[in-house]
Amino acid sequence: MNPVEVTLPGGVIALIIATTTIAVLWWMMHPPASSIQRMAAEAESELKSLVGSIIVVFSPEIASAHMMALAAKLARGERSALTAIYVIEVPYTLPPDAEMPEEERLALDALGTAETIAQKNDVDLSTEVLKSRSTSQAVLDYAKSQKANIIILGSYREGKYTGAPLSRTIEFIAANAKCDVLIGVEGKHGTLLVDETGQATGTGSAEPRT
Repeated sequence: MNPVEVTLPGGVIALIIATTTIAVLWWMMHPPASSIQRMAAEAESELKSLVGSIIVVFSPEIASAHMMALAAKLARGERSALTAIYVIEVPYTLPPDAEMPEEERLALDALGTAETIAQKNDVDLSTEVLKSRSTSQAVLDYAKSQKANIIILGSYREGKYTGAPLSRTIEFIAANAKCDVLIGVEGKHGTLLVDETGQATGTGSAEPRT
């Protein structure tokens, strides 16, 4: 039996044949997407980037319960992810993760109200309690991490104390957020920001600290 002699040209030709065969097999197993599939994928990607997420903020100085009905309706209409967060500001005299039972109870009450409103509007809601040294910075950091499309804030008027129509925390968030910020001041006779049962949604949130 004569030994097989492999020449350089023959080796090159064999390599080309093997590479071509592998490429054909890969193409058969991974056919190119049709133009319709590509358009659908692009549309879905654009929709996700446009919709983003909506974050409703609560804290002892930010009463946003009356904004939840509007946020829920907006999330449902735009198919946005809806999250309600409650920020507990921890004083520097305590550890960052210190237990604060009274504040934590108020947080659960406020977020419970938010969940009830979301359920009535048939919208999924995520909730989270955050502890931070600074409420405003916690909101900004959280919104950035979630790639928020909009931050929704209620407010309280502190004019009888400082003459300012909004709290410094709200003003700082509005000035430094990298997304849109919607601030809602609850009117005495307003009827827009109510839930679908016609009940006012201004209850359930913590009273502002003075």
